[in-house]
Amino acid sequence: MVDAIAVIAIALLIGGVVGTVIPLVPGGLFSLAGLGLYWWHSGFTEPGTVVVAVLALLGVLTVVVEFFGGSIAAKAGGASWRTTAAAAAVGIVMMIVTGPIGLLVGLFGTVFLLEFARDGELEASTRSAFYATVGVLASTATQVLLTGSILVGFLVAVFLL
Repeated sequence: MVDAIAVIAIALLIGGVVGTVIPLVPGGLFSLAGLGLYWWHSGFTEPGTVVVAVLALLGVLTVVVEFFGGSIAAKAGGASWRTTAAAAAVGIVMMIVTGPIGLLVGLFGTVFLLEFARDGELEASTRSAFYATVGVLASTATQVLLTGSILVGFLVAVFLL
């Protein structure tokens, strides 16, 4: 007989991986929820405490990357925090209206325009916009790797060890 809680937990873990590539879906939180649900259901015995701690740490890291990866990249490119916040808001609205391409265009355009208005430097504004856009893409790739690692680590620990 298939245990319904285990199926839900694994579905949440898979949803975590899928959620990292779908904007506004909290993949890291799904992974943490699946891990926690299964661990709770097992009476906090399976997988072991060390495995759960490592996988949970990866989940928390995923959440941090999800929420702050693009902002950190924009800041590394020279954008101000105000510009980064405005770009995130515009990117989200553009994504809702036009999809993922809108997110990237909105993010790049907002960072470029606000930084150009602030400094009047074409090269610096372009660099900041590029960093922010690449940062969002790199953040997504990192999240996929992290949530995929959580899923594989969980499956190995529960079913092979």
